[in-house]
Amino acid sequence: MDRASADVTQLPFKIEPSEILLRELAEWVKIETPSSDPAAVGTLMDKIEAELDSAGAAIDRVRGLDGGGDNLIARTKGNGQPVLVCCHFDTVWAHGTLTGSMPFRVEGDRAYGPGILDMKAGAFLAFYAFRKILAEGIATTRPITLLFTPDEEIGSHASRWVIEREAANAAAVLIPEPATAQSGACCTARKGLGMFEASVTGRAAHAGVAWSDGRSATVALADLILRISALSNPEEGTTTNIAPIWGGVLPNIIADSAGCKIDLRVETAQAATEMEQAIRALAYERDGVRIDISGSINRPPMVETPETLRLYEVAKGFAAAAGFDLKKSFRGGVSDGNFTAALGVPTLDGLGCTGAGAHTTDEHILWRDLSTRGNVLGALMARL
Repeated sequence: MDRASADVTQLPFKIEPSEILLRELAEWVKIETPSSDPAAVGTLMDKIEAELDSAGAAIDRVRGLDGGGDNLIARTKGNGQPVLVCCHFDTVWAHGTLTGSMPFRVEGDRAYGPGILDMKAGAFLAFYAFRKILAEGIATTRPITLLFTPDEEIGSHASRWVIEREAANAAAVLIPEPATAQSGACCTARKGLGMFEASVTGRAAHAGVAWSDGRSATVALADLILRISALSNPEEGTTTNIAPIWGGVLPNIIADSAGCKIDLRVETAQAATEMEQAIRALAYERDGVRIDISGSINRPPMVETPETLRLYEVAKGFAAAAGFDLKKSFRGGVSDGNFTAALGVPTLDGLGCTGAGAHTTDEHILWRDLSTRGNVLGALMARL
């Protein structure tokens, strides 16, 4: 893709003021979309599908794997490889959050609500720019594909195949996940994620009368946890975390079952392969105890490449035209950008709104930045 021809000294169009954007974004936030309820996610998807269809987009709604919810794809007309904008509608927040611990509200420069930062604000900005391009007939360098998925917060199992299918045909991928807190940086690289589960089987026995007959699953689990933790090498960007853990029934019964879940973070594909092998190698069956380990690398590392950096320079130029300095960051958290970058497609992440507190009751955006951030995202969509 020839990005050198993009004129980054001026924005191709400007979207409306942040006050106007916030009013419409609030409608999205007030529709609860927990990952665990595909039908609820579908409610917001229905609304967006109707609006984009009315604006003239070509719409495709694709069922996710294993009943995991629908994926909504909207396209503009045009030939050649498209720019893919990949967003998710689901949030980590359960039903009832809006009427309980986290009502939508605006306090000064902050707007609060479940999923407003991660990532309804960014998804909304992509939607808004896409709709404006259609409604006003704004010419774009490439066709645009806008993808909304239902399950990013729980691993993208239902949507990964759609993401990878669309990315494989794209010239570039934009991910409007939240900007880095405080600095407002976008993201050019992310760690990869492995998700594993260990199941330990022992032999139950009375802890007082027949202690020697028992084989403690919890003791074996404790040893396993220490071995997994010892695999961490933070200097090389490799870390493990074990939680939750479970096991046993009562103090006077030697536990015959126990288990844990394992979170693995790595910076390189080589580390991902080596660590997956190392974790799986800890499984065994001996002396009446059996350890089974399931799971795999869920998201490969998103590695910064020269193509990614060229894409970032274009974004940085548009940001300067919009009046701010766009920095870049490396993150330990993952997104669907991990999938697209692993295919070798230039991917720029963290293009959503500024704010902080994702996945906490303090989750908020700095709503006055909506228009500015949306102008940069819209420029990238139109001019890459």
